[in-house]
Amino acid sequence: MVLYAQLDTREKVNVVWFKRDLRLTDHEPLRVALEDGLPLLMVYIFEPSLLNAPYSDNRHWRFVSESLDDINNRLLPYHSKIHVFHGEVKDVFSALLQYYDIKNVYSHQETGTWLTFQRDIQIKKFLKDVGIKWKEFQNNAVIRGLQNRENWEARRLEFLSAPLQNPPLERIKSIEIKTDILQMFSANRFIETLGSNNKMQKGGETEALDVLNSFLRSRHKGYLRNISKPNESRQHCSRLSPYLSWGNLSVRQVYHAVRNHYSKTSNKRDLQAFESRLAWHCHFIQKFETEPEYEFKNINAAFDNIRLARNDKYLNAWKEGLTGYPLVDACMRCVKETGYINFRMRAMLISFLTHHLWLDWREGADFLARQFLDFEPGIHFPQVQMQAGTTGINTIRIYNPVKQAMENDSQAEFIKEWVPELSNLPPSLAIQPWKITPMEEAIYNFKYGVDYPQRIVDCEETYRHASKILWDIKKSEESKIEANKILQRHVKSR
Repeated sequence: MVLYAQLDTREKVNVVWFKRDLRLTDHEPLRVALEDGLPLLMVYIFEPSLLNAPYSDNRHWRFVSESLDDINNRLLPYHSKIHVFHGEVKDVFSALLQYYDIKNVYSHQETGTWLTFQRDIQIKKFLKDVGIKWKEFQNNAVIRGLQNRENWEARRLEFLSAPLQNPPLERIKSIEIKTDILQMFSANRFIETLGSNNKMQKGGETEALDVLNSFLRSRHKGYLRNISKPNESRQHCSRLSPYLSWGNLSVRQVYHAVRNHYSKTSNKRDLQAFESRLAWHCHFIQKFETEPEYEFKNINAAFDNIRLARNDKYLNAWKEGLTGYPLVDACMRCVKETGYINFRMRAMLISFLTHHLWLDWREGADFLARQFLDFEPGIHFPQVQMQAGTTGINTIRIYNPVKQAMENDSQAEFIKEWVPELSNLPPSLAIQPWKITPMEEAIYNFKYGVDYPQRIVDCEETYRHASKILWDIKKSEESKIEANKILQRHVKSR
């Protein structure tokens, strides 16, 4: 039933609802909306329910706000803008309907958390009830409704190889939003609380393109050699992850740019390695699209009855970067302050939490999501479970933080930057301060256990404990049955 039919004086409009697609390039919903020809309302909504979610942090919303500012600067020549609201989506659309006869809502499909999934169900019903068509478009190479991976790779490449869906911005028919709606759902006060932070990457399509171009121009050289190193990866990894997560760039844009650059570089292996990780990006989000339960339950039920005990002392030491393992602590302090750490070190942080501290992955998943500026639910939760060893289909990896430091920070430069308590020690002791002798303590004016905490666990003992339990479960009949079901859903049959 159409509830607003009697209000025939309302202006007929289309709406483009921006979510995790904060760009003007390769934006199919915007392109189709503009080609429809009706006046257009472009909206972004800061949703209190999402802002207060346990995986949400102001660093995310600052990045979003910066992205919106960038879009609106790009829209100035077209005398248009994205209207930014603060409120629940249904409430904002209800208010808009008092003044506008909304014919269509256009958006990208969102592979978000359970909260955004439930919100989408609610909005779909609401829009249907008031007679509005909601037209959703495929986002990147993630295919909705997929039950298995047959032909997924071919469909992924077909999507990425297609031309960019660039909107004809010159066709924008701008609309001035009604003042009382802006006042009722004003986001200004919330945005003011976000402030600025120059230690983190800045949001926006302009910034994203600069980072992409610098990676292709020079930074990709050494990508493979430095991908696992916490210091060098900050320069030689692409650093595109937040721009992909919040949609300042599409995966297709990056794919096209990389493909076009092969003929211009002698470092093809580095670019090929990066391109393979673009495929993994879509692969993991496709997992989450198919099985959103990754967010809150073990995907392999055989692992349900382990790590049941809480240990707030261990958990807080991990969160504060005070575990007594220098590389673990350096990584945690770094990601909390800058919003970024490379993949190998993220895996080590999760491994340390779940294997060495023997805590449930759910104890740390939301906390890490709040630290990662590039928090992408479809990558984050499947990866957390993969590193925690609860899938039953992946090799169980238990990272040794000492070995990782020796291999990837042998001179302890990263450790000393982020754990300055150890800055006067030689590299070998900065990596393993528990080996310091009383004479060395006097020489370096350092007191182990006072200036830097003692190890909260012995990683050799915890390795043996975790390895035996996890491998025993993985080899069990229950785990194998569950693993086969998972493989059927997420891996192409051979």
